Amino acid sequence: MKPQNTAVLLMLCQDKNGIIANVTALLARLGANIVYLDQHTDHEFEMFFMRLEWDLEHFSVNLEDFRTIFTHESARHFDMTWELHQSAERQSMCIFVSKYAHCFLDILSRWRTGSLHVDIPVIISNHEDLRSDAERFNIPFIYLPVNAENREDQALEQLRMLQEHRIDFIVLARYMQIIPPALIQAYSSRIINIHHSFLPGFPGAKPYHQAYARGVKIIGATAHYVTEELDTGPIIEQDVERISHKFSIDDLISTGQDIERRVLARAVRAHVEHRILTYKNRTVIFS
Repeated sequence: MKPQNTAVLLMLCQDKNGIIANVTALLARLGANIVYLDQHTDHEFEMFFMRLEWDLEHFSVNLEDFRTIFTHESARHFDMTWELHQSAERQSMCIFVSKYAHCFLDILSRWRTGSLHVDIPVIISNHEDLRSDAERFNIPFIYLPVNAENREDQALEQLRMLQEHRIDFIVLARYMQIIPPALIQAYSSRIINIHHSFLPGFPGAKPYHQAYARGVKIIGATAHYVTEELDTGPIIEQDVERISHKFSIDDLISTGQDIERRVLARAVRAHVEHRILTYKNRTVIFS
């Protein structure tokens, strides 16, 4: 479904009196019909977070002019960090994938049916296994094998491909390679990863086999932004399910993959809808 044509303002700053009044008064003066407003105060760090969305139909200025007005009348006054987006503009998403198909196909299905409002100009993989699946969706599939000898060169090629296709953000749909620092720095808070939630308890290969051997009673998945410290970036979404001694290893894997699919989809949707602010390696996720 095509989103309503609205503007989305995300902002954070030190908590002070009058922030909401200042911003909403400015928008009212410019003819904005506010359709969403939510805010959060982190009392530990005395930080204020807010998301505002308004209908652009009767807004009296274009968004570039609004950026200038907002900078002078609000952002500088409160020393804000802020973002402005137009909801109707489609972002370009690149999927990185290896051999596991479950998250990859789920994202493609949501895109094809219109529930994920993005463009997918290219798919990058370090294996050929899922090429035919990408071709069924008529999306270019770029094979860039990665090993210890070519890792840095391939990172530069990945970055070149991303720039060529004007990619806004990256989704790691069970991409089984460490993302190099150059790519992380170029796409800070714009690379979303998914993995099981056993970490750091069951690292490495076959985590569900390790979990089965330990007789775990709960399994889950975590989606987070990628940072240079492996699997410790700001968490966007998580979910869990209870299991029992009746579950086989195959049952654990199947259940875990189901959780991974829905957790990654929710994280990607929150990012696409501009509902996330990051601060001190944490996230504020607006509803």
